[in-house]
Amino acid sequence: MRTAVSSSKFSFFLGPAVLAVCLGGAAGAVAQAAPDTENGRYALSPTADGVLRLDTRTGAVSTCNNNGTGWACYAVPDERAALDAEIGRLQADNEKLKAQLAEREPTITGKIDEPMPKTDSMKKAEPKAGDSGRKVEIPLPSDRDMDRMMAFLEQAWRRLVEMANRMQKDVTGKI
Repeated sequence: MRTAVSSSKFSFFLGPAVLAVCLGGAAGAVAQAAPDTENGRYALSPTADGVLRLDTRTGAVSTCNNNGTGWACYAVPDERAALDAEIGRLQADNEKLKAQLAEREPTITGKIDEPMPKTDSMKKAEPKAGDSGRKVEIPLPSDRDMDRMMAFLEQAWRRLVEMANRMQKDVTGKI
């Protein structure tokens, strides 16, 4: 019975010690498991392959992976710098082209700086004093002409409807 009591006392005192050593070792492993945040300078976001690290002072972005020998961080290519460089180049080209255009002499002759007066193109010109006797009159069609035109249109409409009906029957196969 004494052996049982001493082993229970031993396990009672040894259990917390082993737990403390295990937790201390795990804490050290956790501290080494992820890249250092260096007093809040880096913001970390988990990804599928590891961690994405943002340097809050410089704005640089890195991907960090644990490759078995330890954590390694690699800088992500900064596309913004490339875009800013391209924008700067295009702005310089634009200014250069504007300067070249300004150096050219105007090629359009007869151009004036003042706008032309606006006139109404639909407004009829007022007759001159000498043209008052020359009016052109267009005679209206007679009733007979209107009847002939209506008959022609009715016949054309009927033919069009018949043609549409035949096409629909051909498509559906009900010939």
